Amino acid sequence: MQSQLKSTTIIGVPAMTDREFGYFQSLIYRETGIYLSPLKRTLLVGRLTKRLRNLGLQRFGDYYDVVIRDAAEKVQMINCICTNETHFFREKRHFEFLQTNVFPNWRAQADEGRRPHRVRVWSAGCSTGEEPYSFAMFLLDHFAPAWSIEILATDISTRALEKAEAGIWPASKLTELPERCIKRFMLKGSGKYADMVKIAPEVRALVSFQRLSLVTDNYPSGSFDLILCCNVLIYFNTESKRRVLDRLVQHLQPTGYLICGRAESLNGITGLVRPVAPTIYASERNDIRKPIIQVGRTFGVGAGASFLQYADTGR
Repeated sequence: MQSQLKSTTIIGVPAMTDREFGYFQSLIYRETGIYLSPLKRTLLVGRLTKRLRNLGLQRFGDYYDVVIRDAAEKVQMINCICTNETHFFREKRHFEFLQTNVFPNWRAQADEGRRPHRVRVWSAGCSTGEEPYSFAMFLLDHFAPAWSIEILATDISTRALEKAEAGIWPASKLTELPERCIKRFMLKGSGKYADMVKIAPEVRALVSFQRLSLVTDNYPSGSFDLILCCNVLIYFNTESKRRVLDRLVQHLQPTGYLICGRAESLNGITGLVRPVAPTIYASERNDIRKPIIQVGRTFGVGAGASFLQYADTGR
């Protein structure tokens, strides 16, 4: 593949020409839905340079030729461009809304025989696992053992999924967890894992992980009570957002909710859902028109948890 003369050069890394950037821009958009504006060229160069060096390549054009021929390398390239920043209980207001407005309705519907005693969740962009595990702990606290809890967690990054499946983090992550979750759901390591914590088997058993591209792959079968798509859509352009949202909503239960990140708005993108709280949307099929904010018991989502109050399992 020939390169044009105009290029972006950063000291110590190869140059990327306009043509090379255009090739990667189109490929990344097709495979992931992520749109990289020309302003992101420097970022792309920084993210991909390590792969060039590992493969002994001097030009991004040569690397592109490898990527389009080698499916495994394409996965590695996608891993490089993904941003996997996430936290436990990232949006406190999401959990408060579910606790006070949604869960009481679900229980009433189940008692009346209008829904099963089951909650099914899809974390569509789970990153390194903190989001699905947060919801697993939250649901266990509210519905176990009488209800069945199923959580599907998907992401396009295999590197993130490997970390999520392991369920192991630095002990500093405990500052993001409520104290009751630390005591009940986190295991303290020992030996070479002394500075690490691991998710408890009770929580891990509820979550299944799968690699999935929201723009190219088949979506999972069945429908979900909650679909979490937080801080994913911000990387898409309007066309990709609309296409993904329309597909997601098809998998939402009539009484279910779609939850997005704080920087994301669906206004003007789809008419299939309506807002019921900031960044929380109900299907237009949901007959609960105006949820009433109630006062429920406090789950205690927040920082300030103690490092000393969790089980030392000797693992």
